Amino acid sequence: MTHSVERTGTAVTKRYTSWPRNEPARELAALTHLSQAAPHLVPAPLSSSTTPTPWLRMTLLPGTPLSGSLTPAALSALGDALDTLWSVPPVSLEPIDLSALIDRTHSGLTALRDHPTRIGQAARAWLQRELPDLTVVRTPVVAHGDPNLSNYLWDGTRVRIIDFEDAGLGDRTVELANLVEHLSGRATDWQLLVRRFAVEPERFQAARCLWAGFWLTLIGPGGPSEDRNPPGTAEAQAERVVRLVAG
Repeated sequence: MTHSVERTGTAVTKRYTSWPRNEPARELAALTHLSQAAPHLVPAPLSSSTTPTPWLRMTLLPGTPLSGSLTPAALSALGDALDTLWSVPPVSLEPIDLSALIDRTHSGLTALRDHPTRIGQAARAWLQRELPDLTVVRTPVVAHGDPNLSNYLWDGTRVRIIDFEDAGLGDRTVELANLVEHLSGRATDWQLLVRRFAVEPERFQAARCLWAGFWLTLIGPGGPSEDRNPPGTAEAQAERVVRLVAG
């Protein structure tokens, strides 16, 4: 957990407990930019401080966090929200460090390659697959960076977006793959949303492989989230990695 949240009336105060990737500054910059360019899509920053520890006070948005299998209406509204987000020019935002993600994933899977299960097989398959260079931004967008479904608030009509700690300038295809491969979205069929944004198939597949491998390093043996999921989650993720790499 990188933060705590306090609600007071119509405002929310986020207090950061760790910020190794400059999260407070990233979030403030993204919300300042987005709340001006796309009002009501994101919280508007009200005040902030960096001492003694960083905090950010922002407006409280209506809605209930998305979860589970999204209904067609919720999926369409999420697409509208992403369309709005990705239509805002990502000016002055710090780029997403995708190279660090790739290096971290490669290192984590290298540590798993000799595991005597399907997990080891998945790690070896990922490491043997030659991925195209995903660090080159082809379609620059404001990258949310954390597409956990709980960060999308649904009021029955529209979706709003919160939690921009990892936001920055990113690539639209890589961001869409991040959403599709997030563990929180496994119950949803994303085909309609993917078709809506007309991604380049090969690049999208490669980005999905990257994120799937990253998740295996998180929830696999020795990963930081190994104990946060039901038994069998890592094995299921290994099967997903093998399937994506083969595809």
